[in-house]
Amino acid sequence: MHKLIFCAAVFVATISSASSLDAKGLFTAEERSEMWCLAQNIYYEARGSNRADRVAVADVVLNRVEDTRYPNTICEVVKQGRQKPSWKDPNKMVMVRNACQFSWYCDGKADDPKDLDSWVDAQQIAYNIITWSDGRGLSEGSTHYHADYVKPKWARDMQLVGRIGVHIFYRWE
Repeated sequence: MHKLIFCAAVFVATISSASSLDAKGLFTAEERSEMWCLAQNIYYEARGSNRADRVAVADVVLNRVEDTRYPNTICEVVKQGRQKPSWKDPNKMVMVRNACQFSWYCDGKADDPKDLDSWVDAQQIAYNIITWSDGRGLSEGSTHYHADYVKPKWARDMQLVGRIGVHIFYRWE
């Protein structure tokens, strides 16, 4: 009996100590790179908000892919930002810190999800919106959003669509 309890405790400890690199969720970046990029954006931009907000954040990325003012792929949209030559290698370009369309991408922090439940949820949303168009159109054509606690200058030049969760959504006029 004690052996069984010990084995169960070791199993639980092993699961809880697994890093996000060990537990990749539903798919890997190599298997579905575009879904991975979208899931990362959902995770880092809206993991603490309600499901509708997380879906709307995904919808904004897809709206940008369809808009000629933005790059043509999900990963390019998510990773869009200002670049500069690396100080280590002037022939290599690096992201300018805090100068990206989505702030998490160039904030200088590691991009390995720590909350595995939220990561799997973000992957599910990315898979469903890309594969089945589940939630597509929820943001009503929005190409921009911001958290409700900030007031960016660019917002005054955009058409307000509305608020979902902790984000306020906008589209071009």
